[in-house]
Amino acid sequence: MKLQLRVWRQKNEDDKGRFVTYDKDSVVPDMSFLEMLDELNRELTARGEEPIAFESDCREGICGTCSLVIDGIPHGPGRGAATCQLYMRRFKDGDSITIEPWRAKPFPIIKDLVVDRSAFDRIIQVGGFVSVNTGGVQDANCLPIPKVDQELAMDAAACIGCGACVAACKNASAMLFVGAKVSHLSLLPQGQPERYTRVKKMVAQMDAEGFGACTNTYECEAACPKEISVGFIARLNREFMRANWEG
Repeated sequence: MKLQLRVWRQKNEDDKGRFVTYDKDSVVPDMSFLEMLDELNRELTARGEEPIAFESDCREGICGTCSLVIDGIPHGPGRGAATCQLYMRRFKDGDSITIEPWRAKPFPIIKDLVVDRSAFDRIIQVGGFVSVNTGGVQDANCLPIPKVDQELAMDAAACIGCGACVAACKNASAMLFVGAKVSHLSLLPQGQPERYTRVKKMVAQMDAEGFGACTNTYECEAACPKEISVGFIARLNREFMRANWEG
């Protein structure tokens, strides 16, 4: 296949940035999207041009670093997959593809397609954990957990923190991310001692980072590569209200 790629190029956070068009031929349908970008970078390097900066790590849809907006859709066409799981067979010969970074104020662009998502890290640092005493591992059978709670907690824990929910939201809201992180801990016995302080701290940090509010457009759920349900946003709101009632 032969494709035309419109790629966002930006030297640093202060640079204005612009789209640059590249023609890419010999694209094999079984290539992943990131493999195609690797090939393009090899060609650019061979011509003495600056390669395109983009992030990736596991390339298995687990780490969430492959954060690209492709034709206006976070992670590209299709549902339930990260960019690294997107294959070129979803495109047709002669297609023009626009590739951009996440667009959100709390995610400043570092270079080209790479954004700083440390805002998520700071939200986790204030409360996305459980404090436990060190020592021998407790027998799992000592902490019986209802199956419904266990499955809900696992669904929430599937969040990989990629930021697609923020990129898809017109308000740049991080409610789905925070809702998933708060929910999976509040549903488990280990998360109960810090349950109320956790949600208040994480919501406060989310607001301090400049993320917007949720207005229920459901774009976050549609863009999430792990298909995290917006039901966890409702659970987050309930947890936050309950924490404030408890003082």
